[in-house]
Amino acid sequence: MARDYYGILGVPKNASEQEIKRAYRKLARELHPDVNPAEDAQQRFAEVTTAYEVLSDPQKRKIVDLGGDPLDNGAGAGMRDPFAGFGGLGDIMDAFFGAATGGARGRGPRSRVQPGSDALIRLELTLEECATGVDKEITVDTAVVCDGCHGAGTAPGASVTTCDTCGGQGEIQSVQRSFLGQVVTSRPCPVCRGYGEVITDPCRQCGGDGRVRARRQVVAKIPPGVGDGMRIRLSGQGEVGPGGGPAGDLYVEVDEVPHEVFVRQGHDLHCNFRIPMTTAALGATIPLETLVDGEVEIDIEPGTQPGTELVLPGKGMPRLRSSGRVDGRGDLHVHIDVVVPTKLDEAQEELLRELAQRRGEEAPTLAGNGSKHGGLFAKLRAKSR
Repeated sequence: MARDYYGILGVPKNASEQEIKRAYRKLARELHPDVNPAEDAQQRFAEVTTAYEVLSDPQKRKIVDLGGDPLDNGAGAGMRDPFAGFGGLGDIMDAFFGAATGGARGRGPRSRVQPGSDALIRLELTLEECATGVDKEITVDTAVVCDGCHGAGTAPGASVTTCDTCGGQGEIQSVQRSFLGQVVTSRPCPVCRGYGEVITDPCRQCGGDGRVRARRQVVAKIPPGVGDGMRIRLSGQGEVGPGGGPAGDLYVEVDEVPHEVFVRQGHDLHCNFRIPMTTAALGATIPLETLVDGEVEIDIEPGTQPGTELVLPGKGMPRLRSSGRVDGRGDLHVHIDVVVPTKLDEAQEELLRELAQRRGEEAPTLAGNGSKHGGLFAKLRAKSR
């Protein structure tokens, strides 16, 4: 026969969760072994606790409302699941050895002060900032210590009180029958949630949490050489924990903005440099503004062909090691793009015709297929085989 859990707590079947909780708290204060030394108080306290645990669980309460008993395994009348009421094998062993020593092994109350969570924020950086490093001031919305209670969670002049239900232990004991005999289990106190203390007059700013949401400024020191997707760890700049606990870390993830001139490939930089055909033919020394070194000079050799690649060693991005140390730099690759004029006046056209005549280039000639030395067509034939 199913037990009358509602009757044990003295509440109707349509009672709300708050009514069930209030009834349990009232009975728990009256029947707690530390308060009531009567012989049947401990057994009655265990029954009340079991009833509350059943009715506070929506699934178990549904079984009760359907006329069943969630603690009955249904194997037959009076046959009780020997593991019912236990969270698992660890609870069974705790209960067994606790019973052998006269009580369950308690873990004691847990601290209200807990470490805070880490936080992540994305930060846009230009390629110049990634190359040189920069100190960036960041605005973050995070949890900070409540300045009203300084993390205590209580109103000014108030203090925490010992939980009446668990007597400050942070857990309650219940007696259950199993194949091991009569055993005692310990579970977190539902009134103080395992803290062993109750804040009767909480801080009005934080509601007893010891922390509040606030916006603050943080300076992130970005080292040279960072790249897109990299994360910078700012120790202790994350969220403050409950009860004013130590703050977590803040991670700044780099979002590199594409550059108008330079394209980054690892530690190397690439850029296209357009020069007129006269410069390509005659050669010149041309200035180029770089990211780190300012203006450098590029030597264009006479007769430079389109697509020529000039490499400037050590003019690329800093090499950032995992230790945060910069170890050398990549290279800068300059790709030459020769610009052929599209509009010529009569004088310019006459000069070019004269040049073509002097060089014997009045009519175009078909280039050889390079079969002897492995030119373009030789490579195409080899690829098609």
